[in-house]
Amino acid sequence: MRVLVVDDEPRLTSIIQRSLAEAGYAVDVAHTSDTALEQAAVETYDLMILDVMLAGSPIDGYELCTEIRRNDPDVPILMLTALGTIANRVTGLDGGADDYVVKPIHVLELLARVRALLRRAPRADAPVLTVGSIALDPASRQVTCDGQAVELTAKEFAVLEYLMRNAGRVVSASELIDHAWDSNYEGYSNVVQTYIRYLRRKLGAVGAGEAIQTHRGAGYVMRADG
Repeated sequence: MRVLVVDDEPRLTSIIQRSLAEAGYAVDVAHTSDTALEQAAVETYDLMILDVMLAGSPIDGYELCTEIRRNDPDVPILMLTALGTIANRVTGLDGGADDYVVKPIHVLELLARVRALLRRAPRADAPVLTVGSIALDPASRQVTCDGQAVELTAKEFAVLEYLMRNAGRVVSASELIDHAWDSNYEGYSNVVQTYIRYLRRKLGAVGAGEAIQTHRGAGYVMRADG
């Protein structure tokens, strides 16, 4: 899952970015509204978190929300701002936001709100993903295989979730990087291959080691009969 955070406070943005990344999300950051619109035009985001007061921006977060909603009717938008009057909330929600949260907010609550929005998103699949004997619950971040728990790291979970959401379709390594790592990722090129190996090892321990298949030169596919 890929998230765009739009906020002009570097310290807060860093905390949000780190917290989301530790929870397994790929996170991009924009500090101005024009940068946010540029990124939204070239990337597909599963959720956006917008501040209202954006210093140095041509438009504020309310107008940004309306513009984003015009271009992408389905993307979940959470407004996170210090402006907390009833009028502020009404403006944000009427402008297209799905949730409106007043700062400060505890990280755990923010993550819970993110999960709730993703569960309700039109582009989201069933709350619990099931492919063959493997079940993945995005809300609880739990994976089981025939009832046996499979312990995954946040990044392993992100890769498996994307493969399961696209079960039966070949997913390229670059597509996995786009959705499980952020746009600033500059690590080694075989990182996807490495995480697929980790997943196969852990799934193999519970009898599902063949669930992820490699299509040489094309990518990976999750099959129910694997």
